[in-house]
Amino acid sequence: MEHTWRWFGPKDPITLADVRQTGATGVVTALHEVPNGAVWTVEAITERREAIEAAGLTWSVVESIPVHDDVKRRAPGYERWLESWAQSVRNLAACGIDVVCYNFMPVLDWVRTDLAYPMPDGALALRFDQDAFAAFDLFLLQRPGAEADYTAAETERAHRHLESMTPPEVDRLVATLAAGLPGSEEVWTLDALRAELEAYAAVDDAALRSALVEFLEAVVPVAAECGVRLGIHPDDPPRPVLGLPRIMSTAADARWLLDAVPQEASGLTFCTGSFGVRADNDLVAMVEEFAPRIHFAHLRSTRREGDGRSFHEAPHLDGDVDMVGVIEALAREERRRADHGGARIPMRPDHGHLLLAEQTSERAAAVPGYSLVGRLKGLAELRGVERAVHRQLG
Repeated sequence: MEHTWRWFGPKDPITLADVRQTGATGVVTALHEVPNGAVWTVEAITERREAIEAAGLTWSVVESIPVHDDVKRRAPGYERWLESWAQSVRNLAACGIDVVCYNFMPVLDWVRTDLAYPMPDGALALRFDQDAFAAFDLFLLQRPGAEADYTAAETERAHRHLESMTPPEVDRLVATLAAGLPGSEEVWTLDALRAELEAYAAVDDAALRSALVEFLEAVVPVAAECGVRLGIHPDDPPRPVLGLPRIMSTAADARWLLDAVPQEASGLTFCTGSFGVRADNDLVAMVEEFAPRIHFAHLRSTRREGDGRSFHEAPHLDGDVDMVGVIEALAREERRRADHGGARIPMRPDHGHLLLAEQTSERAAAVPGYSLVGRLKGLAELRGVERAVHRQLG
């Protein structure tokens, strides 16, 4: 596989020179400064690509071109955002970039409640705590209708959780959930978040699925013509949140989409951490089934807690993910492609722990989940497994 590294652009505290030393050869990045819906120009893409190449690296994958929320809820005039997205794909192809990761999660992208959860070995991890999330939803955001989404026991636990928090802890929870995480498309105040959720009041599971298919029917022909592969990222966490539908959480969801839009240019960003949160997702079987349509891989592991609704980021070779099995299945697909002139499979380590001196570093703390040392450790482990798997396959 092609070993890549997510980089958040010129403002990322981790420099391209740092990335070069990790052993990664490809960069996964985006024009984060471009507003949602605006076209990525050839000039801006070229400038970013040339900076990456000057550091001895390759711009391997775009993560992500944000899909405007108007498209997801089919707000009046949403069609213009379809053409803007397609034009960005054309411009990326003209600059030699051929893999685009995107997601179709409404309003919020990936969600965590704790950015520095202490692990037994002293590392700090990202965590999603269901009781903390319910406390935010029910009592801080005070989302209309939220009480219908929780049992009486869950509501009571959420209330007790909130009562146990100090004011700074409450402020930190609100900031973590509403202010956005690395790669998030928007930053919300509580009032703005309530308004955005209200705008989705009429969007149910079926409506969001229909909108996704319409989006892909508009952009996939362009991607196919340009030689670009599109990979949808699964929901994170893989279930409805804040009353919003989530439609890319299970093997059945992935199967539905690949059948609904059968063109090879439309595929998956296979995130083992997101899919792995659900015990009913057999990740190795999913890789084996969907292998020809996996265009990009996020390799990370999560550990479910209690009933599975809470979870934390585990070490890359630990947790609930059979990482060795996943890498073996990807390696087999990589070999099949090599025999048939198929495309490469970029992969990157994801959501590394905060380790060692970086725990007191402002540079590392600036991008939660994207520390240098934690991801470097993960990449080294993943590369070792991959090398061993290929040797075993002969």
